Amino acid sequence: MSKEFDPGIIKKLDEVVVNRIAAGEIIQRPANALKELLENSLDAKSSQIQVQVKAGGLKLLQIQDNGTGIRKDDLGIVCERFTTSKLCKFEDLTQIATFGFRGEALASISHVAHMQIQTKTKQEPCGYKASYADGKLQGAPKPCAGNQGTIITIEDLFYSMPQRRQALKSPAEEFQKLSDVVSKYAVHNPHVGFTLKKQGEAQPALKTPVNSSRKENIRIIYGSAISKELLELTYKDDTFKFQMDALLTQVNYSAKKGVMLLFINQRLVESPALKSSLDGIYSTYLPRGQHPFIYMSLQLPPQNLDVNVHPTKHEVHFLYQDEIIERIKEQVEAQLLGSNATRTFYKQLKLPGASDVLDETQASDKTRLYPKDFIRTDSQEQKLDKFLAPLKQSDSGLSSASANSTSSGSEVNASQDESFRAVAARKSKEVRLSSVLDMQQKVERSCNVRLRSILKQLVYVGCVDESRALFQHETQLYMCNTRLFSEELFYQRLVYEFQNCPEICLQPALPLQDLLVIAMDSEAAGWTPEDGDKLELASSAAAILEQKAPIMREYFSLRISQNDNGSVVLESLPALLAKHMPSITQLPLYLLRLATEVEWEQEAQCFESFCRETARYYSQLDWQDEDNGLQQKWYMEHVLFPAFKKYLLPPARLKKQIFELTNLSSLYKVFERC
Repeated sequence: MSKEFDPGIIKKLDEVVVNRIAAGEIIQRPANALKELLENSLDAKSSQIQVQVKAGGLKLLQIQDNGTGIRKDDLGIVCERFTTSKLCKFEDLTQIATFGFRGEALASISHVAHMQIQTKTKQEPCGYKASYADGKLQGAPKPCAGNQGTIITIEDLFYSMPQRRQALKSPAEEFQKLSDVVSKYAVHNPHVGFTLKKQGEAQPALKTPVNSSRKENIRIIYGSAISKELLELTYKDDTFKFQMDALLTQVNYSAKKGVMLLFINQRLVESPALKSSLDGIYSTYLPRGQHPFIYMSLQLPPQNLDVNVHPTKHEVHFLYQDEIIERIKEQVEAQLLGSNATRTFYKQLKLPGASDVLDETQASDKTRLYPKDFIRTDSQEQKLDKFLAPLKQSDSGLSSASANSTSSGSEVNASQDESFRAVAARKSKEVRLSSVLDMQQKVERSCNVRLRSILKQLVYVGCVDESRALFQHETQLYMCNTRLFSEELFYQRLVYEFQNCPEICLQPALPLQDLLVIAMDSEAAGWTPEDGDKLELASSAAAILEQKAPIMREYFSLRISQNDNGSVVLESLPALLAKHMPSITQLPLYLLRLATEVEWEQEAQCFESFCRETARYYSQLDWQDEDNGLQQKWYMEHVLFPAFKKYLLPPARLKKQIFELTNLSSLYKVFERC
């Protein structure tokens, strides 16, 4: 039988081979070694760190700090694997708050380079110098003069791994990577002074002062063009227990190559998911192929962070990653929403005699638009039927409904265009209540920029049913939940029209007690005989609304008062959109919910719950018969959707209520197959 299929003999590798393999995983290039040494210097509480380089770090890489230094007694094992002052047991990893913690950096470097350490602590009378090879101390440490701190000198990096050395970039490119590492740590640690210098050159390539600021260090390293466009963003989330500090450029700045500095629990790391999300936000504002500058520092509970998932520690995993990224995205979107103040545009002036029409030979294929990319609609166009509203029976189907819904046969006057304007012109009050201002700011912070852009440029297509409609944006066809979108719209209208709402006057006024009795009879009220007598419950609800009438009248233009006969009547409702009339059939239940669901005792909760209940009521449309259906379709196209375009600041949660059905590119592919 052939020996070709005999199993190989498994042998234990020599310890030197094992250590060199491990070193190759951790120290992949000079920049990895520098990152490890910088983190050790920061752990040692240094305020000055100087780096000297020769041939991109391959011939010489020296780092000097003024930190706490290394004790003489520890010099014997400092370069052995898994020797550290940071851990005692594996469980300590869940609370680690320092950089170098596994005891592999110095050991790995000593296996692939010639290394020397010179150090002095505050307690010892002199310094000591020691040389290392393959993780072992070469001879006894020798006394020497020196200042407090540590100098680590690495020479002939990868001398024992010629393949790795040959695969590296040129010395100039390796130096650029070293400079990139120092730059990022200098921005994140402005209290520390950093210096990077090529050996033999008089001037340093990079230098930052001690006790500077992040913004100032960004100016020194990356230039004033970036620093003057920076926005500061600080956010603390109590739900997922994280804090964010960020400096990001406004939409007036962009570059072909974006820069993102991400630190999580003080560690320089990468997060492709977070970077992709932030690039998606900026793509709404920046030209194609242009990117922002972003510095971001996240602080998470140590127990939620796994720092031991990558040999070079450039990647970490943490709990609730998707949710935290979504919260960060919302904050950045809200910050950029109003950051157009400094935006500038440039135009090319024509030389005298230049032709107005470009020569066809100068046209680039990249600017050519194919049929599948044509946008065949205009979001600014109008239709004639906008000005031809459907005729309403008895002047208004809503008025008829009101006559059938109330025992007194009262009617609602639906021709309110003139009264809207007249009442609105009389009112103009400045809102000063902090609770209302907080509600307005919350609406603005939660606005999804991408969804707002879609709504602003939508073209209405048609109504599907009572709660769904189709619209087009550029080459995409969408379907949205109009009920939930309109509910959010009316909520925001109440928040921004606080104290200044026009009125819908009810002529004649409607008896409040009768309306509440009608509400008690509806299935939605959920009344059972065990709840008590209907008339008593209706009377109790009427008393609550009468007591809170001054609040509703002052802030929301909902007037409840006593008429000449002593009866409590409803005289007006707030007018939130011109040509919009809320459903008269849902009015009794709305009043009942105001009495039972609004939190009247706390100011902020009162305004919030009142606005939500009112928005829920105003978003309900009457589709009982064919005539009402035609009126509501006209209203949806010419009142509701134009209001979405003009007013609505959609929160991120509404993204789940909009669906892309198809797009022109996909349809062309189908046609091509046919």
